[in-house]
Amino acid sequence: MSVLVGKKAPLFSAEAVVDGGEIVENFSLSQYIGKKHVVLFFYPADFTFVCPTEIIAFQDRIKEFEDRNVAVIGVSVDSAFSHWKWLQTEKNDGGIKGVKYPLVADNSMTISMNYDVLAGEFDYDDEGNEIFKGTPMAYRGLFLIDKDGIVRHQVVNDMPLGRSIDEALRVIDALQFFEEHGEVCPADWHKGDEALKPTHEGIAQYLSKH
Repeated sequence: MSVLVGKKAPLFSAEAVVDGGEIVENFSLSQYIGKKHVVLFFYPADFTFVCPTEIIAFQDRIKEFEDRNVAVIGVSVDSAFSHWKWLQTEKNDGGIKGVKYPLVADNSMTISMNYDVLAGEFDYDDEGNEIFKGTPMAYRGLFLIDKDGIVRHQVVNDMPLGRSIDEALRVIDALQFFEEHGEVCPADWHKGDEALKPTHEGIAQYLSKH
């Protein structure tokens, strides 16, 4: 598994469904560079079980991300039409109707490969034919990308394990606090908690209080 933290986030341009129903052909990550932080998250597939709980959970708290000037983007290897169909399906029928943030179609699986969250890989058989080994879906990867396009945080869960929206927001708050104040955030830091200066004196003062 690649560690992308500290590196430029792999850019992409692909079909996506935005605003809950509009299919756009060239949705690009680069449109946010210099303007917003981005939470880019991958999920295995449309019309599954854990995935809608995460996708809807992000939507339920989307204002908290918007208030922090953070764009939320979902990605799976499904087609844009599959995304669109799922977005038109009522929640009581297993759908995600009401989700407004972009869902990107990674049909070629190249975005998932570039972020190294694809649960398998392309290979060749003994006759030289290209085959896919593993599961052609993405693990539950989440990447926090800053305004300069640098990955500052990543977490990757196996497919049965849903992610924490609270933790995503906590890490955003920590990053933005550091960007604004230059102070670093200790273990289990939450917005409003004391941070510390990145010096020996700073850590000594902090530890003496805790």
